[in-house]
Amino acid sequence: MSSRNLIPVEGNLLLDALDARDGALLAPHLVRAECARGTVLFEVGDDVSQVTFPLDRTVTTLVVPLAGDRTVETATVGHEGAIGGVVSQGYLPAFTRCVVQIEGAVLRMDADRLREAKGASPALNDLFVRYADCLLAQVLQSVACNATHPIEQRVVRWLLALQDRLGTDALPVTQTVLAAMLGVGRSYVSGVLGTLQDRGLIVVGRGRIHLLDRGRAEAACCECHARVRRHFMAVMGAVSTEHGEILAVDVTPDAAPAQHLEPFAHGPREAAR
Repeated sequence: MSSRNLIPVEGNLLLDALDARDGALLAPHLVRAECARGTVLFEVGDDVSQVTFPLDRTVTTLVVPLAGDRTVETATVGHEGAIGGVVSQGYLPAFTRCVVQIEGAVLRMDADRLREAKGASPALNDLFVRYADCLLAQVLQSVACNATHPIEQRVVRWLLALQDRLGTDALPVTQTVLAAMLGVGRSYVSGVLGTLQDRGLIVVGRGRIHLLDRGRAEAACCECHARVRRHFMAVMGAVSTEHGEILAVDVTPDAAPAQHLEPFAHGPREAAR
């Protein structure tokens, strides 16, 4: 899209992909907020009347609560996307819980204002339809992964997805959080991380997990992470760095998919950011 948007706060790739006219449809309705880690943006059964756009390195997760205080992650959303009334357009009960996993800033707006803007702009509507498809693909692939793949591969998949949104090998995630995302006990996760550390894929630090070599991690992972990334690239025109960080989305009609293949095809990380 040739001209950039008028939204005064940068940091979300969906909003940044809008041209000036479409950005102006949303800008008056966006409100910035700071969210601490663990903030629940909505709970199961809540009316999801707002859309939330994570900024920069803010990361949220959609989790399904299970019996016995267990939860399982179904999608991770950072600055590449949005959560809330994206698919339902708001005012329908949430099926999942949304939790802030990496603290930071977000932009929020009423879902009905987004619905009005999508009705006024076919291009804006198309962007969010495409994104909703990618979010659904992530959820479906997560279900398949949780059902069929070993816990070691699931851990690597989750760490790679987090690195996609942060662009760093030092991932600020604790073993307790990781256990909650995977629906297993902390002691079990500790054993899995020990195995991955023995294989030279990670180093477990205090409040951090360091992903040592992205190329080796991708080779050790199941196919689920790569499938979701390829779909996001094909549908959203996503561009990322060698470090895995998603830099931009571009769904303009004249943006050939081949232009976006090269950034995803780079080899392992050469150095930590």
